[in-house]
Amino acid sequence: MDSQFGEKIRALREKQNLYLRQVAPLLEMDTAQLSKIEKGTRQLKREQIPIIANILKTDADELLTLWLADQLYAVVKGEKLANQAIQVTEKKLNLRKSRND
Repeated sequence: MDSQFGEKIRALREKQNLYLRQVAPLLEMDTAQLSKIEKGTRQLKREQIPIIANILKTDADELLTLWLADQLYAVVKGEKLANQAIQVTEKKLNLRKSRND
């Protein structure tokens, strides 16, 4: 499983003894879709992250961070220069942040 986000929501759901069939309708999807999200073969829509955070009683920012990390990984996995590209991006983000402060 390549999805940190999927692993996290599965762990949170199981910790609360919730079934897929209980959570999926609250996200307006079927259980198969939610199962695929937990397995990392499908992505949850960004706008659904606060909803699932509320359902699972967890921090939406933490889930969003994992979701974004999975998005980045999906783009760069298998690329020879992936680490360098991420470092360049990190520098750009930090520069942009310092300009906005």
